[in-house]
Amino acid sequence: MSTHAISYDPDWQAKYQSSIASPEDAVKRIRPGQRIFIGTGCAEPLRLVTALTQRATELPDTEIVHLLTFGEAPYAHKEMTQFFRVNSFFIAENVRGIIQEGMGDYTPIHLSDIPGLFNSGQLPLDVALIHVTPPDARGMCSLGVSVDVVKSATENAGLVIAQVNPNMPRTLGDSFIHVYDIDVLVPVDDPLIEVPSLPLTDETKQIGEHIASLIDDGATIEVGIGRIPQALLGFLKDKRDLGIHTEMISDRIIELVESGVITGARKSVDRGKIVTSFCLGTRRLYDLIDNNPVFAFHPTGTSTART
Repeated sequence: MSTHAISYDPDWQAKYQSSIASPEDAVKRIRPGQRIFIGTGCAEPLRLVTALTQRATELPDTEIVHLLTFGEAPYAHKEMTQFFRVNSFFIAENVRGIIQEGMGDYTPIHLSDIPGLFNSGQLPLDVALIHVTPPDARGMCSLGVSVDVVKSATENAGLVIAQVNPNMPRTLGDSFIHVYDIDVLVPVDDPLIEVPSLPLTDETKQIGEHIASLIDDGATIEVGIGRIPQALLGFLKDKRDLGIHTEMISDRIIELVESGVITGARKSVDRGKIVTSFCLGTRRLYDLIDNNPVFAFHPTGTSTART
């Protein structure tokens, strides 16, 4: 859990008792044939996923939609394909097998277009399983480490079930949902999924060093998933006033922030802010972003659906 001061209402469970349920009772509200969105990356609501999977035989013809999840995806095992059909916007390792074998679906789409897909009703969502901070004094919960497409999914799902976890960092930006917009609150006190930095090869280091030579002081950069973008960050230590506007951040950003390399001082938009939509990292990164106004977490698309 973060060592920062508590930023949530310590009496939230008593105040919202009528909405609180166990993971098992919460997922009992899900019906066969529904389309279920599961929260992204390190914010995957693992307790809810486990409880959902345990109900598999009661939920035939259920579609599970997600962007990217880490670790175990029990709903994506071969024996579960008779009940659950996975539709992923990103082919991570834990779903690659069933998609390659034709037992799951991949929807190719730009990350920035996914919120519009939900907002427009082209891909209606019945249920969203998400992971949030406890509500603050105003009843606002932060989506924490994954805002990306989760915020739009939450706004468009007919039923929203949230794991509520004090270990989730309270990220700032367009990252909040009011507790009254959540149908079921499931209190947990679990560590978040952590994704350590990938080991780098000599080849990726050489590529990263070459790319770094092309970046000027004051530039705004985007660093995505993969070894090469992460290798790049290791060769920026001599730069000045870099800005970040990216879909994701990782632990490799920490040293550059703490040493003053990344300041965003020359950005023309969101000056002084590190703008991102989700992070994949360890507790060290989660503690850095917790209630930190330097970091602004935003959805990946605009607020209006594209036609």
